[in-house]
Amino acid sequence: MSLEQLITNCINQDAKAQSQLYKQYASKLFTLCLKYSRNYAEAEDNLHDAFITVFSKIDQYNNKGSFEGWLKRIAINTSLQRYRDNAGVFDIVNEERIEDVKVDINDSDVSIDFLLGIIQELPDRYRLVFNLYVLDGYSHVEISELINISAGTSKSNLARARMILKEKIEDYKANFNSRSI
Repeated sequence: MSLEQLITNCINQDAKAQSQLYKQYASKLFTLCLKYSRNYAEAEDNLHDAFITVFSKIDQYNNKGSFEGWLKRIAINTSLQRYRDNAGVFDIVNEERIEDVKVDINDSDVSIDFLLGIIQELPDRYRLVFNLYVLDGYSHVEISELINISAGTSKSNLARARMILKEKIEDYKANFNSRSI
């Protein structure tokens, strides 16, 4: 069945088409939800909520852009909804005090599993901004709109996330090097 027919059938509330759509995109969307969730269980809840939104609003998909991109946007927005109403999650800072921190990652120094693990351990406010900016390519202005914070707060949270990651990577390298001696 073509994607267009699958979408049409989902619009018509066809349970088999909805099941097929879920099977086709659930793993990709779950990975995305996991990036923006505190843990596995929350990611599962976010995925479930995202598909409820997809099935209730699929008639609003207007074939502009990719369907997968539309699905991803819903998954991200669903995951971020938990944080939008809780502005206290984010620190308000003076933009002039933000310093750009570079994280030097040499592929041979740390594993991708380690990197993903330390990103997941970041406090919510830092993890969300880091993922949106670094991994998904959103601008600070877009992030500010997505999670109801200022662009300066987004920049600050990104800088702090990078600082934490830099420290964890340096600690890991130091511990790894001391064990190999």
